[in-house]
Amino acid sequence: MCGILGIVAQSPANQLLYDGLLMLQHRGQDASGIVTAQGNTFHMHKGCGLVRDVFRTRDMRALTGNMGIGHVRYPTAGSASSPAEAQPFYVNSPFGIVLGHNGNLTNASQLSEELFKADLRHVNTNSDSEVLLNVLAHELQASTQNYQLDPDAIFAAVSGVHKRCKGAYAAIAMIAGYGLLAFRDPYGIRPLVFGVIENELGNEYLVASESVALDTLGFKLIRDVKPGEAIFIDEAGNLYNKQCAPNHSLNPCIFEYVYLARPDSVIDGISVYETRLNMGEYLADKIKTSMRHLDIDVVIPIPDSSRPSALQLANQLGVNFREGFVKNRYVGRTFIMPGQQQRRKSVRQKLNAMSIEFRGKNVMLVDDSIVRGTTSREIVQMAREAGANKIYFASAAPPVRYPNVYGIDMPTRQELIATDRDNEEICREIGADDLIFQDSEALKQAVSKLSSSVKKFETSCFDGIYITGDVTSEYLHTIEQQRITDSPLSRARSNTQLDLSLVV
Repeated sequence: MCGILGIVAQSPANQLLYDGLLMLQHRGQDASGIVTAQGNTFHMHKGCGLVRDVFRTRDMRALTGNMGIGHVRYPTAGSASSPAEAQPFYVNSPFGIVLGHNGNLTNASQLSEELFKADLRHVNTNSDSEVLLNVLAHELQASTQNYQLDPDAIFAAVSGVHKRCKGAYAAIAMIAGYGLLAFRDPYGIRPLVFGVIENELGNEYLVASESVALDTLGFKLIRDVKPGEAIFIDEAGNLYNKQCAPNHSLNPCIFEYVYLARPDSVIDGISVYETRLNMGEYLADKIKTSMRHLDIDVVIPIPDSSRPSALQLANQLGVNFREGFVKNRYVGRTFIMPGQQQRRKSVRQKLNAMSIEFRGKNVMLVDDSIVRGTTSREIVQMAREAGANKIYFASAAPPVRYPNVYGIDMPTRQELIATDRDNEEICREIGADDLIFQDSEALKQAVSKLSSSVKKFETSCFDGIYITGDVTSEYLHTIEQQRITDSPLSRARSNTQLDLSLVV
């Protein structure tokens, strides 16, 4: 669940990339990076931390050129603390390529072995994104017979990537001296959109994970990149596109609508904000039909992503809506923080309960989802301490019972509170008086009713159905064991062999 950005402009791209990454900061707070291209030369700066912490004025001045890509990282594979795994990644053969990736490759281990033994390429980190870059580089080398590159050869290389890579990947790459390439996996799991500004100097293009980046930078949204499609924009601003996967279908990750994306984004033609309103309506319908015994005095959202659902839920039930928690904006999203202890501590730092809205009331708390249960448990306890009489907890999403292997940090079943627990047991675990989960079909309907073109979704974390077809119980067991046995120290040591995070 990283944020990626690519720009082909008629003027310096560095400030546009910086501003765009700020709009995508919610998609990753672990590391940030920008690469610009000036002719055949790349200029790179990246590091661990937020965008505003990684980039100083001197760094921005060194990022010259009218074309570039940016990345904000949320660690789903490799190490969360290694600066060597900050993106974009770079290889110098063929042509010179930099790449930023959002998603997870499910066959990264197999590909790493193939790259070493067959392709004779070196992968320096544990990041599957570096694996994707080297696969792309090898396919580009195989698709051209000389030092000249054209769109047909580039699209042939992307077709080769689709044949070899499994899992989820939305990627943006720059090829030195040629232009910018963007492509999406054949299932369209992770989002990718592009837009244009038409001015007297020529067209300027922007590719991004979410449409909000286009809106804030003044670009007009053209459309989403289709599953399996590749888009190439050369240095002159000419745009080429081609479907590079013979078997493709649109299956966007439904968790983007539940939590990951900003509410002011539109993904695959569907407004994220409207889907969250619909989630609240379906929750209200469920309460009216099967939980009419609940005596609710007030509905209170857990800021911020659940606010639209909670508001619509309150309206449908005819119950007062109140803001009972004040959020500290300077604490990061606890969901994407590595480690349970850090998440637990950060909940209290992030949220403070106002006793005036809780004292003596039966409160319906609404959250976007319950994953590990850490946040939910702390919030229920805070509501108790604030004087709530009864606490009902509603989740706008179904219970998360299975790992997500496509770019969301849910890799082990032991960490998921809903694994091997029914609703009553989960309710006891978080300390609530009653618990309401969204039904899976209702969630799909809440999203799909806004667009007739999207009929299927990637919902593996709710139903355990992995659409790529290569995720087995043995695979899940392997990644779970890796997460349990790998120490942060050993991962860090494995990534200190070489650090190329330099301004060139």
